[in-house]
Amino acid sequence: MRRTFLFILYVLCFATIAQAQGNVTEKVDPAVASLMRRYVDGNKSTKTINGWRIQLVATTDRTKVEDALQKFQSLYPNIPADWMQSKPYYKLRAGAFIKKRDAIALQFQLKADYPTAYPVQDSEIKPEELIK
Repeated sequence: MRRTFLFILYVLCFATIAQAQGNVTEKVDPAVASLMRRYVDGNKSTKTINGWRIQLVATTDRTKVEDALQKFQSLYPNIPADWMQSKPYYKLRAGAFIKKRDAIALQFQLKADYPTAYPVQDSEIKPEELIK
């Protein structure tokens, strides 16, 4: 017990002295530094992120999805929506969220008008599209 107390006291004193001097140097392995630089540069070059949207409509008829988009925008002008094509389907999707639970909250809000809507993952979300 006494040894543990003395050890803790020694560590606290050493930490206090090091902090008071302000001379802390960091030694990083060059390989680790290189990996970190590549990781940061890779993230900076990424223009999209993974997230969630609510899929409202899927159809093979482009005019139907365009009409559905106009209807959605008139019902919910504050919620961003757009359609995309994934052959042979045109899909109308709304919202843009990082977390699935936020997309589910939107799904619940849209349930009266879109009872078959469901959350889908999307890897092409631009950061400016995210709903906060």
